[in-house]
Amino acid sequence: MTTGNNDLLNTAAVVGPALISRGDSITVSETSTGGLIGAMLLAVPGASAYFKGATVPYSFPSRRKWLDMNRDSVADLEPMSEAMAMRFAQIAQAQLNSTWGLAELGIAGPTGAPYGVSAGTSVIAISGPNPLATTVITGHNRRQSNMWHFAEAAIALLARALELD
Repeated sequence: MTTGNNDLLNTAAVVGPALISRGDSITVSETSTGGLIGAMLLAVPGASAYFKGATVPYSFPSRRKWLDMNRDSVADLEPMSEAMAMRFAQIAQAQLNSTWGLAELGIAGPTGAPYGVSAGTSVIAISGPNPLATTVITGHNRRQSNMWHFAEAAIALLARALELD
């Protein structure tokens, strides 16, 4: 990871070529990273070979519209859980018939979530041939720093799913 240097190309330089060589595709659904994960994946030359699309379903209305989600479709899941992130990843993957779905749900800060999750917390999931999920806790409430950290953690998790590390 390149935490702190904000170099989009270096962050995804490993996963982009791997996706291309495998003939795989990916769709992204990200919340607190606001499009940074998609930007990292698109910064790789040839990204059109693997990148099918992304959404930033930051609000409940956008989740209903873009992911066809409602409170009933996630009622069995704890908010900000790896299982919820996996549900988002699976929906994103299915929507565009991608090999992989990547989802990030987070609380970048400066305040925490009304349901008790502290700022600096993100859950990230990769659906597909080698599904993985992780929880990232930075321990601080610096919004931009958390956004970058979460996005880089998502790319690192994708590298693990692709068995590149």
